[in-house]
Amino acid sequence: MKVAFYTLGCKVNQYESQVLSEALEGHGYEIAQSGENADIYVINSCTVTAESDRKTRQAIRRFKRNNPGSIVVLTGCLPQAFPEAALELLEADIVLGNRSNESLVSTLDEYFLCGQRQINIIPHEKGEAFSGGRITGFRTRTRANIKIEDGCNRFCSYCIIPYARGRVRSKPLDELRQELEGIARAGFVECVLVGINLSAYGSDIGKTICDAVELACSFEQIKRVRLGSLEPDHITNEVIECLSRQKKLCPQFHISLQSGCDATLKRMNRHYTASEYEALCANLRQSFEDATISTDVMVGFPGETQEEFESSLLFVKKMGIEKVHVFPYSPREGTGAASMELQITRAVKEERARKMALTAKEIRSEFLNRQVGKTVVVLIEEHSKDGTAHGYTANYTPVTITNPGRRSGLCDVLISGADGEKCMGEIINA
Repeated sequence: MKVAFYTLGCKVNQYESQVLSEALEGHGYEIAQSGENADIYVINSCTVTAESDRKTRQAIRRFKRNNPGSIVVLTGCLPQAFPEAALELLEADIVLGNRSNESLVSTLDEYFLCGQRQINIIPHEKGEAFSGGRITGFRTRTRANIKIEDGCNRFCSYCIIPYARGRVRSKPLDELRQELEGIARAGFVECVLVGINLSAYGSDIGKTICDAVELACSFEQIKRVRLGSLEPDHITNEVIECLSRQKKLCPQFHISLQSGCDATLKRMNRHYTASEYEALCANLRQSFEDATISTDVMVGFPGETQEEFESSLLFVKKMGIEKVHVFPYSPREGTGAASMELQITRAVKEERARKMALTAKEIRSEFLNRQVGKTVVVLIEEHSKDGTAHGYTANYTPVTITNPGRRSGLCDVLISGADGEKCMGEIINA
């Protein structure tokens, strides 16, 4: 039987979909290629925003409508955080929470045996161990995401993730070593260490993110190690000094900001100030050559005045953050911010998002233009029918290569131009 995956959300979800696909293949299932019809559709959901929930509902109904004889499986963060809402999605024949992912094969067996809807949502508990399987590759990718941490203890006032993912849990280093050995044998030259609160890695097992990075960098076959999204208050000067000694670590850091206004950050229950964030980024840029910073910025948080918004906007301009993901605040049932007074209207949120995104686009364009004339190392990830190839530098600058030929892997490229979204270049000594 063929199984198709539809994955929403973060790199952790992408990793978990890979785990599930490998488990299914190990039990005789065939994974459908993109666009192929399937007998089973697995929707791995995200519930960070109301828009994520909408996309999940839409996908479930679309797959069932277009393939009425298929089996639709819903898993991921939506059913884990909102089990009652998930059960109302009757088009889903099987509903699992992310803690129950490992039961997918046995749950399918039970469904085939009795032909009845299967529900398996196990709540997260304090003290539960890290789980999530192990991967040996990453479908259609030249880099592999490796989940090393799950859960979050922060409880930001807008965020449902601690309820969807539980508390911080870290992958033991011996398990990580075995997984990295498999990735290296499979030929991956780059891996990305990911987690829900990645910078909290090791806080439950007496380790730090430095230990995981050092281990990943120790494999000769792995030429690049990259980090997923990080929280500012875990990245101390000592951590930065330790990480800077790892020459394979890519100098690209996604450090979540959310707001450049201290008053807004306090209402969000974020545990840093704008000045502390600025000092952190300055340290990273000083410690890593050609370092880039990317971030998330939320606009329209409850109580955000026009003055607070302008303060956040000015901070983003001042910082010159190389890439900014802008999104309007979305109320999540069960969080403190959802019941706060002074909720911002949709029109105001959209206008603020537009202004912030415009500023971010200008900063991004200026950064890409500054790359022209540089010689960089690009990992080719995709060849296009028009004869070009596409990849990323160590600091995650996107590059389209005009003369790739049959080249793959890491290549020296001279950047010849930029168009506001990416750079263009040619392989040297192609």
